[in-house]
Amino acid sequence: MASYNKVILLGNLTRDPELRVTPKGTAICQFGLAVNRKFRDASGSTREETTFVDIEAWDKQGENISKFCSKGSPLLVEGRLKLDTWDDKTSGQKRSKLKVVLENFQLVGGRGEGSGSGGGSSYGADDGIDQTVERHTPPPRTPSRPAAPAQDINDEDVPF
Repeated sequence: MASYNKVILLGNLTRDPELRVTPKGTAICQFGLAVNRKFRDASGSTREETTFVDIEAWDKQGENISKFCSKGSPLLVEGRLKLDTWDDKTSGQKRSKLKVVLENFQLVGGRGEGSGSGGGSSYGADDGIDQTVERHTPPPRTPSRPAAPAQDINDEDVPF
């Protein structure tokens, strides 16, 4: 039987990203994302609900998120669901937590912007972004050859 595990979320960081490093030197960044949903209830009034999601980003992506994002930053996250299970040390009960393991992300808005509008930059699993994060609009393209000078054309000169 086939299966598919993909999550795409757009929200704001609920806290500053926490960057840790494993004993082998692998970076792990953990942060929370608040995702809002607006809807109309049965009475017709507009309501809003917020879902809080824990996100885990590894390696260069985790380093970049901790470097360029902070509490309140808008972020588009693409990843997969993962269920962690463990035994609680104090009660001995089994515990579990569902989280998203980040695969790609995109910064939303420009540097220093608090709103979700504007451009951003996207980063995949193999991208290292030690350069500028903001997306810049390229200059307008100019034609590769100059336009021909206007001449008086007689209808008899046109071959069709």
